[in-house]
Amino acid sequence: MDNATQNAAIGVVGTGLMGVGIATQSALHGYRTIVHDVDPARLASVAPKAEAVLDELIDAGRIGHADKQAALARIETHAQLDAMASAQFVIEAIPEVLELKHRLYATLTDLLAADAILASNTSGFPPDRLATPLRAKERFVIAHFWNPPHMIPLVEVVPGSATAPEVTQRTAELMSAIGMEPVVLAKAIPGFVGNRLQFAVLREALNIVRSGAATPEVVDRVMKASLGRRWGIVGPFESADMGGLDTFVDIASHLMPQLAKDEDVIDLLRAQVDAGRVGVRSGAGFHEWDEARLARVREGRKRVIGRG
Repeated sequence: MDNATQNAAIGVVGTGLMGVGIATQSALHGYRTIVHDVDPARLASVAPKAEAVLDELIDAGRIGHADKQAALARIETHAQLDAMASAQFVIEAIPEVLELKHRLYATLTDLLAADAILASNTSGFPPDRLATPLRAKERFVIAHFWNPPHMIPLVEVVPGSATAPEVTQRTAELMSAIGMEPVVLAKAIPGFVGNRLQFAVLREALNIVRSGAATPEVVDRVMKASLGRRWGIVGPFESADMGGLDTFVDIASHLMPQLAKDEDVIDLLRAQVDAGRVGVRSGAGFHEWDEARLARVREGRKRVIGRG
């Protein structure tokens, strides 16, 4: 660990799974990490949540027990927001409520060091809309992590119209330094890149189920045994190049007109929610989430985390 890392501090505002996941990733890579929440109970949950992440990494063979203890020692929890004054980079990971974010930013704008960067982990709000309360809009950027950060390395770095190029570059470099894989978007679009791809696939999956061609179980099995494996090696454009663009033109010409283009498939999601079947949290969604299914997912996570 170099001296710059030893002296640098990263701040995380928010103690949900994403906030703690980001904080743990930061601390694991040598950074003093300051975590803030106004709720004492949520602050108290930071250590056990971080331990759970680190134990999963140990179980997968990624780190040792000494790494875990060192990472935990670098995480500080503070109920007062002014602790962020010593951070060179602050990541906001609070609920997706614009009013809450604006209220936080209005306070942070007077607290942060003159050269500190403020980033949001938002998955939906555009940077210019978020930056409204800030005086130094040039030091604001989106750094969208995926859950859980210790398993999914992508961070979408999305500058606003006022973001300084140096801030975007510093953010991407810091993301690499804490073990993530940053991509910089040329401009902000709704959902950024990852969520647009995710929901395009989900819309077609829902359409297939609605048509009666396959069950959710079959659709998930098809994805895991085919595209899920391929896309871990090559992306959609690489895959098309390797398959031959002339072949993809032929297939696309007759298949693309048949794909879902409407929003009515959302009704399949709403029907599950209205029935109280919201997924793992309620024990059922499109699938029944018994211990056997959860164990299979945990084993899959272990394999992915072990690959690094």
